[in-house]
Amino acid sequence: MEFRIIKSPTQGTLDILERRKGSGSKEKLEKVGAVGLVQGRMIEMIVAADIAEKAVGVTVEDIRGSCPQNMILLAIFGDTSSVESAIENIRENL
Repeated sequence: MEFRIIKSPTQGTLDILERRKGSGSKEKLEKVGAVGLVQGRMIEMIVAADIAEKAVGVTVEDIRGSCPQNMILLAIFGDTSSVESAIENIRENL
């Protein structure tokens, strides 16, 4: 698995993620302190989403993409400390 955190994402970055959200949610991303990006296999990403949402108050979205290795990308949205905590919980429990 790969992990990255974007602190204070620009509106352009949020717009890219908004267009690629796999849920089809019409809820607009606003006032996001950080975005955690986690990429891995489908089974890992489903468990990672569950761990993140149970650990802290974050929103998790799958991000559509075209990856020949069938890797899945999750975006974890929230304030910086919550996103960092979610990523740490995923690392510790997967």
